[in-house]
Amino acid sequence: MTFASLPDERAAAAPARPAVADDLLDLDNAAFLAAVRSTATALREAGVGRSDVVAIKLPNTAMLVVTLFAAWRLGAAATPINPFLTPAEVNYQIADAGVKTLVTWDTEAPVPDGVTVLDVTKLLQQPQDAAEPVAAPDDPALLIYTSGTTGRPKGVILDHANLTGMYQMCSAAFEYSEDEHSLLILPLFHVNAIMVSTLNPLAAGGRVTIAGRFNPATFFEVIEKTRATYFSAVPTIYTLLADLPEDVRPDTSSVRFAVCGAAPASVELLERFENRFGFPLIEGYGLSECTCAATANPLDGVRKPGTVGIPLPGQSVRIVDAAGEDVATGQAGEVLLSGPNIMRGYLGRPEETAKTIDHGWLRTGDVGLLDEDGYLRLVDRAKDMIIRGGENIYPKEIETVVFGVPGIAEAAVIGRPDAKYGEVPVLYVSGAAPDAEAVAAHTRENLAKYKQPVQIVVLDTLPKNPVGKIDKPALRRLDAAAPA
Repeated sequence: MTFASLPDERAAAAPARPAVADDLLDLDNAAFLAAVRSTATALREAGVGRSDVVAIKLPNTAMLVVTLFAAWRLGAAATPINPFLTPAEVNYQIADAGVKTLVTWDTEAPVPDGVTVLDVTKLLQQPQDAAEPVAAPDDPALLIYTSGTTGRPKGVILDHANLTGMYQMCSAAFEYSEDEHSLLILPLFHVNAIMVSTLNPLAAGGRVTIAGRFNPATFFEVIEKTRATYFSAVPTIYTLLADLPEDVRPDTSSVRFAVCGAAPASVELLERFENRFGFPLIEGYGLSECTCAATANPLDGVRKPGTVGIPLPGQSVRIVDAAGEDVATGQAGEVLLSGPNIMRGYLGRPEETAKTIDHGWLRTGDVGLLDEDGYLRLVDRAKDMIIRGGENIYPKEIETVVFGVPGIAEAAVIGRPDAKYGEVPVLYVSGAAPDAEAVAAHTRENLAKYKQPVQIVVLDTLPKNPVGKIDKPALRRLDAAAPA
């Protein structure tokens, strides 16, 4: 079984049950299958077949989900593209992934030669593809692009067996049923939204409603209207909801739980949110390379605030020292993961894959410890990574762009604590009279808005450690001591 056949199975079992909805479309199982088949026809006529890659550059819509399933039906992989990326960033992903066809609303944007652009508004006008799904468990299903320390995003290859394994692990932990109703608010170019908020409820026989742009003032009105049973979000969103005026008293009786991930949440936030709204926040941990999730606090067991819970069923977690040896309980070390959810590797990067997957164990680069009850507590994150409102930002990617500005001798990006977003990127540069405004203009042209530094600080020289490397801890101390 792969997810490619899921629309057929749902339509055969219960054609009139709801499947996927957004502000414009409300598809029951029969209509969902019809939409997938029509989209598959458009992809097939564009030349898409097994082992090809389809890029999808759309905001959160039901058609994004439909296109995923249509690509899988043909045995192709899909790579979702953040619609807020710059043209240069979009075309890098298209070229790196070897994309054959792009599905988008923005049909006038330039794309690399040889790429067929399909207008998403015309896909449902096609006749339904009559062929059966052909995807096999070991066929690539998703190419999720994640920034890396090399300065260029790389494609994480997730096959259908990864997706199936991840669903089975999550289902065992959260006991999904056909009555499940996910309210999707996170962006669908992230594996979290695809896996946790979309594939998990659909595989269980449930449904997903894709909300429009998140607005804390109206969010609970959507919950009351849809009667959603769960949703997944990041700490920034929970902070905004917890800070709503005291007279906001929504009916949350339909909600079984909410998932909190992507960045650490404070114990105070977890307790304040749960006490106010009456349903549990389940904090977990994972990354794209493990198909989203690895650990979570139990839904019906002991939840330990300040931890990211216990391994999901089928997930193994080790904590190792610099030599790769297991450390004692309660001692910190690198977090390693093993299970059916571990990626196949990085697309076209065998050396990085070999460094990251060691004898079946995924080296996360994160530092953590396991307590006496097997709960994982994260001590530090992957070196230097900044998490802004749930978005991962790797300083090296920003620094690589900045070096394209004439006169820049040194560049270093650090995370500055921020009350709303958790942290934001700040850029320090030195060189031959660098122009901060020219640097800012260059980053606006070449980086998505969320990656752009909130401040550019020019110094005569950046601090160095004893071996001559830029001393980022010293920069963080300098930044913390600077006037607001």
